[in-house]
Amino acid sequence: MTPKLSPLLLALLPLLANAQSTDEPPQQQPTQLPAVKVTGQSEATSRQQRIDAWGIASLHDTPAAISVIGRDRIEARQIRTLSELAHEDASLGDNYAPVGYYQNIAIRGYALDLGTGYRINNLAMTGEQPIALEDKQQVEVLKGLAGLSAGVMEPGGVVNFVSKRPDNVRTLTLGVDSRGSTYAALDVGTWLSPRFGLRANIAGEDMHSFVDHANGHRAFFAVAADWKISDATTLELDLDHLDSAQRSASGYMLLGGTQFPQHVDRHAMLGYQPWQKPVAIRADNASARLRHAFNEDWTLQLALGRSRSVIDDNVAFAYGCWYVTACSSGSPPNYFAPDGSFDIYDYRNPGDTRTSDEARVTLEGRFNTGNIGHSLTLGASAFHRGINRHWHLNDYIGTGNINDPTPPVFDPSPKQIGPRVQRLNSWQRSLFAMDRVSLDEHWQLLLGVRHVDLGEQARSKKNVLERDTHLHTTLPQVALLWQPSDAITAYVSYSEGLSLGQQAPSWTSNDGDTLAPRRSRQVEAGIKYRWTPRLDLDAALFRIHQPYQYAQPDTSWAGFTFVQHGEEVHTGLELSANGRVGESTGLHASLALTRAHAQGTGTPAYDGHQVVNVPRLRASLQLDHQLPFLPQVTVFGGWRYASANPATPNGALSAPAYSVFDLGLRHDGVVNGHDVSTQVGIDNLFNRFYWRDTGSSQGDNYLFPGTPRLLRLTVRVSL
Repeated sequence: MTPKLSPLLLALLPLLANAQSTDEPPQQQPTQLPAVKVTGQSEATSRQQRIDAWGIASLHDTPAAISVIGRDRIEARQIRTLSELAHEDASLGDNYAPVGYYQNIAIRGYALDLGTGYRINNLAMTGEQPIALEDKQQVEVLKGLAGLSAGVMEPGGVVNFVSKRPDNVRTLTLGVDSRGSTYAALDVGTWLSPRFGLRANIAGEDMHSFVDHANGHRAFFAVAADWKISDATTLELDLDHLDSAQRSASGYMLLGGTQFPQHVDRHAMLGYQPWQKPVAIRADNASARLRHAFNEDWTLQLALGRSRSVIDDNVAFAYGCWYVTACSSGSPPNYFAPDGSFDIYDYRNPGDTRTSDEARVTLEGRFNTGNIGHSLTLGASAFHRGINRHWHLNDYIGTGNINDPTPPVFDPSPKQIGPRVQRLNSWQRSLFAMDRVSLDEHWQLLLGVRHVDLGEQARSKKNVLERDTHLHTTLPQVALLWQPSDAITAYVSYSEGLSLGQQAPSWTSNDGDTLAPRRSRQVEAGIKYRWTPRLDLDAALFRIHQPYQYAQPDTSWAGFTFVQHGEEVHTGLELSANGRVGESTGLHASLALTRAHAQGTGTPAYDGHQVVNVPRLRASLQLDHQLPFLPQVTVFGGWRYASANPATPNGALSAPAYSVFDLGLRHDGVVNGHDVSTQVGIDNLFNRFYWRDTGSSQGDNYLFPGTPRLLRLTVRVSL
């Protein structure tokens, strides 16, 4: 397909294409490495890079578990979706990630907040978008409480996408897969002068899904500009736009709330209606970051970001069994019926708009007080989150069954959507400070604090004020680091965070009520060991406490009331190894052992059981090996494992454990003076059926099958 290009981008492309390759970039720009060595070198580089959220510090010197997925891994694994990205680290997992819709993931067992859990260049972005990776240089996964760096958010962590910067590069990527999908991407950049550079990324994809009737397309472009205004001042600009359209596939639900669906056809689109439109999403992200160095020790940074997603939500939605005869005898209506029947709803919500705006100013500097060194960060930020939606249509139109060989066809609802309402208007204003105190050459003390002023108004679809929240709170963080040598960093840390209260599901007695914000606490200890200059070993042990909000069984008319009672505790061990073993073998391995349970809930049947959608054990292993007898050929192998995944809060049902294997091969060569990389990969080599996700959306839990076997071919050419 041909992406839709803006006039601005069309004007820039000739400049990028015709610029002379002899243009000299500023001295700090990295030199491009030979293709067969990219993996090892970029990993070593990424381990040294500074993580903005932690002030003046490299990744190795940061008192937190952080995973960096570099550009080389994104390309080698042919990653294009958030769900595929979650395969790269055992601490990550899907959390309501349907085909054809924007996806969400969980870190350390906590689903990310779509308003604050995703960032681009350390600025807030709307999570309600299919996040494109073509223009991303790396993805940083900050695990655990990050309230000091991101404000009000869920305690699992945050994902930060880092954009590519200008460089002398011209690369064309073409791809196809065994289902008939086609893909094209162009990465073009240059330095127009020693002080000004541009980079553009364009991508188009015609997607053929494994789910019937769920084919779609997307088009994406991004422009990045770096302007070195003076030796002391640099301005970075980024702009991207995405259009996508694809029918969304409903998830399965437990049958009668007591059993998993059997003999599932993972190609079937539940409730499919030939008249249903695709879910269309338009997303824009823009940012500007100005950095000025007063001298070698003090730097001022100003950052502005805006993110906007507009979703035309259309789906024939399979949900529950409120109108099914088989559920009239007492089977819970918020699950599929025991015989596999379900309701079908005509759901329409066009123009569902989500916006995020953030402004931040940061002053960083180094100084000494006697023999003690300080790396100080002072800052202020303002963040606005808005949701504007119509009074949506969600009308019952008929009944289907998971065993239907041909889905029944019903007429669409004759009803129309209602007026548009600003459903959420949220402001966060913050002041923050962090001081990294170097006590001597081996010991460092990190002290941080963030004061948050939260003001939030939420309105119903009838434009009735439902919630008016005003909250002032202070979030502390402290860490102690010990570095007996340059290769070892050991740390202990304590953090507090704040997340918004959850909204009561529609099937509870207090439908629509939003509970109070929740304050979380985390204790973490970890060690980072640079085994060799190109291989790092990390370990982290953590415990997170968060107040537990859930639908409590009771004697109300609905049978459930959404309450806050007790706490949810996640205790975990994370191990990882990243880098290269020798010159020829790359290694990315991780393991996450998580004990996640609720306690003191007031419902004894729920106490002590593993939390829904949090397997006790996840593991991920990715290997690549350059053949010694054929050095232009690299073999890739992957394995990921998840233990039984709970599907009910009382521990009665769990999705079975699974292992999935991937295999790939890449050939790097030169054709007519151009570097050419050809890659073949097979995902889910043995075509294993598994439930990849038992996550929740708006209080209901859904089951999503894993992707079946897929063969992909990609050719990358340096122009």
